[in-house]
Amino acid sequence: MHFAAALRHLLRRRRFRQLFAVRVTSQASDGVFQVALASYVLFSPERQPDAASIAGALAAVLLPFSVLGPFVGVFLDRWSRRQVLLVANLVRLVPVLTVAALIATDLDGPALFAMILVAFSINRFFLAGLSAALPHVVARDELVLANSITPTSGTLAFIVGLGAASVLRGLIPGNADIVVVAIAALGYLTAALLALRLPRPLLGPHFDASMGEVKEQVRHVVTGLSAGVRHLRQRPAAAQALAVIAAHRFCYGLSTVATILLYRNYFHDPADTDAALAGLSIAILVSGIGFLLAAVLTPVATARLTPPRWMVVLLAAAALVEVFPGGLYTESALLVAAFVLGLSAQGVKICVDTIVQTTVDDAYRGRVFSLYDVIFNVVFVAAAAVGIVIVPTSGKSYAALGIIAAGYAITAIGYARTTSVRTPALLR
Repeated sequence: MHFAAALRHLLRRRRFRQLFAVRVTSQASDGVFQVALASYVLFSPERQPDAASIAGALAAVLLPFSVLGPFVGVFLDRWSRRQVLLVANLVRLVPVLTVAALIATDLDGPALFAMILVAFSINRFFLAGLSAALPHVVARDELVLANSITPTSGTLAFIVGLGAASVLRGLIPGNADIVVVAIAALGYLTAALLALRLPRPLLGPHFDASMGEVKEQVRHVVTGLSAGVRHLRQRPAAAQALAVIAAHRFCYGLSTVATILLYRNYFHDPADTDAALAGLSIAILVSGIGFLLAAVLTPVATARLTPPRWMVVLLAAAALVEVFPGGLYTESALLVAAFVLGLSAQGVKICVDTIVQTTVDDAYRGRVFSLYDVIFNVVFVAAAAVGIVIVPTSGKSYAALGIIAAGYAITAIGYARTTSVRTPALLR
C-alpha cells in the first residue's frame, strides 16, 4: 500500500488519528529543540568537537535513562498511558525552558547538560508510552502497517521541525537559539493538550492484578525486571529481534559519530560552522527520505518475505553501502549512504516493533519497550565510546568503515541462521 494511502486508511480510525497527532506534534518539537542544541553545543565557532566530546555529550544525555528504564517499565504497565503522554509533555516544559534561560546567559557546563539530560529522559519515557499504546488504537492485523506509518511519520515530523528551525534560525537576529527553544516548548504544550482528546482508559494498560501494587513493584524493581526478562526468554522471536536492534544500533551509532565529524571537520572549514550545520541538515533530510521509503516498502516486503527475511535484506544493504559508495568519502557519496542507512534503520525498527508488539503480552509490554529504549541508549553510547578509539577528529577512517560494514554483515548472517532465513547472495 502506498504510504499516503496507508496513512489515510489508518487515519480513518478516530483514536489512531488522535494518538498520531500527539506523536507528530511532539516529535516535530524534538526536531526544533535539537537544532538549537546542535547549534549551541556542537556547531558554535568556539567549539571544535572530536569523537570523545561527542561521546561525552551522548553519555550525559542518554545513559541516565538506562537507570530509569526498569522503573519506567513498571509505571507504563500501571499508569494510564494517556496520562503518561499528557504529563510527560507538560513536565518536559521545565527543563526545556531552563535550557533557554541557560543559553541566554551563555552557560554550557553541568547545569545545561543536566537539563538536557532530564528533557531527553522524559522524551524516552514518552516514546516508550507511545509504542505500548499503539496496539490499543489499531487492529492486530494492521500493526505492521501502523508500525510502518507512525514511527516514520514521527521521524519525518522531526525532520520537518529540524528543517523549519534551521531556516528560522537563519532569519532571527541576535541569539536565535533562545527563540528556537521557546518554539519547541510551545510545541510540547500543544502535544500535551492534544493528548487530552484520548479517553483516559483507552490506551491501557490491562495488567494482571496479581502483580501487586506500584510501590511494591518499585521496591522490588529488580524482581519485576527479572520477570520481564523471563517473559522474553519465553518469547524467543522478541528476544532475537531485540538482539538485532542492539547490533544495528551499535553500527548506526558509530556511523553517526563519524558523520558529524566529517561535516564538522572534514568536508568544511572547521571555522565555517554554518556551512557544516547546513550540510549535516541535508544529510539528515536525505536519511529521512530513506525512513519514508522504509514505511512504503516494509508492509509490502514483509507480506512477501516475512519480517525476519526483510530485516536480513536491509542489514545486508547497509553493509554494502558502507563499503561503496561510503568509502569514497565525498559529500555526494555520503548522501547516498545516508539514504540507504535511513531505509535500513527504519525498516529494521518497524519489523522489530511489530515482532515485539505481537509476541509480548500486554501486561509486560511497557517493561519490554522500556528495555528496548534502554538498549537503544546504551548501545548507541557504547558505539560512541568505541568511536573515541577508532574515529579521528576528521571523521575519515577506513578502519571504522570496515568495522561498521562487518557489524551489519555479521548481524545479517547471524540473524538469518537463527531464524532459518536464507542469507542474501552478497553475504555468502
